[in-house]
Amino acid sequence: MKIESIANAIVDFARSRYEQESIPLHRPVFEGNERQYLVECIDSNFVSSVGARVTEFEEQMAAFCGAEYAVATVNGTAALHTSLLVCGVERSTEVLSQALTFVATANAISYMGATPVFIDVDRDTLGMSPAALRTWLEGNSEMRGEARVNINTGARISACVPMHTFGLPIRVKAIAAVCDEYGIPLIEDAAESLGSFVGSKHTGTFGAAATLSFNGNKIITTGGGGMVLTNDPALAKRARHLTTTAKRAHPYEFFHDETGYNYRLPNVNAALGVAQMETLAKILEIKVEIAQGYKALCDDLNIGYLEGLEGTTPNYWLNGIELEDRESRDVILKLTNEAAVMTRPIWRLMTDLPMYADCQHDGLKNSRWLVNRVINVPSSVPESEFYRLQP
Repeated sequence: MKIESIANAIVDFARSRYEQESIPLHRPVFEGNERQYLVECIDSNFVSSVGARVTEFEEQMAAFCGAEYAVATVNGTAALHTSLLVCGVERSTEVLSQALTFVATANAISYMGATPVFIDVDRDTLGMSPAALRTWLEGNSEMRGEARVNINTGARISACVPMHTFGLPIRVKAIAAVCDEYGIPLIEDAAESLGSFVGSKHTGTFGAAATLSFNGNKIITTGGGGMVLTNDPALAKRARHLTTTAKRAHPYEFFHDETGYNYRLPNVNAALGVAQMETLAKILEIKVEIAQGYKALCDDLNIGYLEGLEGTTPNYWLNGIELEDRESRDVILKLTNEAAVMTRPIWRLMTDLPMYADCQHDGLKNSRWLVNRVINVPSSVPESEFYRLQP
C-alpha cells in the first residue's frame, strides 16, 4: 500500500474517534471530582506539601500497584533522582540504562554525578533486553571485592534502570534475575506504565524501587507529579526524608541533617490525583478498546502494531505503529501532522544527544531499528467516552 494511503487511513481513523479539529497525541481527562477536590483543598488552606490529600494519594497508589510504600514527588524525574539516591548510586559510578528513553531517565543519572551505560532493547517491548544486559555484563564487568565493576573504566556499576516504554511491560522478571545474579540494584522507570501488569503483578514492583509520572500527558495527571514505589521500609523512610528537605520532625524547630530536596508533591496536585484515581479503572478499559481499534487498522494496512508480550497487560498509554523504514516514517509524520492529527517519532536516542554522545553502549542495533520505524498516534480517551468516567 502507498505511504500516502496509510497516512490517510490513520487520519481517517483518528477523526472517526476524536471530535477536535486539531487532534493531540494525548490529552488529560478531567471528568470526575477534580474541581470539587481542588476547591476543598483551597478552602482548607493546605495547598503545599503538607496536606491530607498527599497521604491519601500515596495510599491509593500503593494499594493499586501492590507496593508496600509510595512517596509522592513533584515530578517523575524527581522520583527517579530520589530512587537513585536511596538505592546507593554515587558520584563516579555507572548506571546501566537504555538509550531508547525520554531524556529524564539519563538526566536523573547525570544529576547524581554518575554516568549512564546504554544497553540495547528488545524490538517487541522497546524496553531493555535481558539477553543484551547479560551479554554486556559477562563481557564488561567483574567483581572486585564486594563491588561489580566495569572492567573498561574501573567504575562501580551501582544500579540498572530499564524503562517500560509507552506502557508496554518489558521482560522485567528476566532483568530482575540478571540484576540479582550480578548484585546490581534494579530501579524500574515505570513513568509511562501505570496500569500495566506482568501476570497479576504491577510494573514497578519487581526491583528495589520504581518511579511513576503524572505529567499532563500521562494516563492520569496531577498537573506535574511523580511517585517512588518500594517494598523496602528503610528506602521509603529515607525517600520521604530526603524529599522533604531532610528536615527532622519537630513542632517548630528547623533542623536538617543532610542535603535534602524540596521534592514533595503539593496537596493541591494530590487532590487532582485522588480524583483521577477514581476514574483510572474506566480509563484503562477504554484504552484497551482504542488499542483494539488501532490493531485492527494496522492489520488491514499490513503494518506493525506494538501490542505487548503475551502474559502482560499494557495500559496502552500511547499506541505505537511500526512502519517499513525511516523514509516511510518521515512521510507519514509529515502528512498526518499537516492534517492536524498529531503523530510523533520515538525520542532521539540518548547517544545522539550531545551530553550523552560519549557514553558507553553495546551497539544499540534494535534501538536504532525502532527509532527509524516507530511512530505514536493519538491515544487519548475520546470526548464521546467521557460519560463513562463519572465516578
